[in-house]
Amino acid sequence: MKESDAFKNYWDQKHNSYKQQKEAIYELLDMNTAGPSDIEINAYDVVDELIDLLVSKHNDYGPKNISDSPGGAINGLRVRMHDKLARINNLFDNNKHTEPEHEAFEDSFKDMANYAIIGILVLRGKWES
Repeated sequence: MKESDAFKNYWDQKHNSYKQQKEAIYELLDMNTAGPSDIEINAYDVVDELIDLLVSKHNDYGPKNISDSPGGAINGLRVRMHDKLARINNLFDNNKHTEPEHEAFEDSFKDMANYAIIGILVLRGKWES
């Protein structure tokens, strides 16, 4: 499913506005004035990455891979999140600290964060069914 032109325009405006705000924050920091903490800036950077990834994957998968999950959307998300956590545990537990061959740990955590965001959208009735 490809995003509509209206959504793309909306998203571009919203995303550009956020990027302008972030640039303004960086300018404040460069001027040595009171501004956001490092955790705030770093968190916004991560959230920005998560949004880009969520929208990109949503364009690939569409909403039905979640909404049509056996047992419902929340159950489908639980299964996906469990799979990611089990994979992380398998590679990291027992002091193995094995480096993944197919997906970095960061990618797994990003997927889990986006599954949580989708879960909130589902609970709020904002995920297409």
